[in-house]
Amino acid sequence: MILKMNNKSQDFYTIMGKFFGSRIVQNETNDRIYDDNKKEWYILFDNENPVAFVSVVSNVIKNVYSINPEFLIELLQFVTKKITIKDSIVTKAYISAYESAGLVVNNNGYKNFIIIRSAANGQ
Repeated sequence: MILKMNNKSQDFYTIMGKFFGSRIVQNETNDRIYDDNKKEWYILFDNENPVAFVSVVSNVIKNVYSINPEFLIELLQFVTKKITIKDSIVTKAYISAYESAGLVVNNNGYKNFIIIRSAANGQ
């Protein structure tokens, strides 16, 4: 199951609260996860547990996390069917999942981050 939520959605913090400020997430992604007001969150569940998420603002992915690359591939394929992803600076930790999901990857020289976008962008 995939839910789309924002920080005003019912049960948002019950579902996502454990990820905000998590050292496990930060150590894996080299990124911090914030609950900014404009973010829309796509959250993939497995047996009622959140297993992957991406946050998006104006078709730009802001945060990515997954306990397993296969979950992230499934979620990214779902998201890219809904919206065309514009150039997004995201954690490099999931590069193979981005590629497997059909996103264009630009390894731009950042140490811990890369730029991804939908192939349909034509950029």
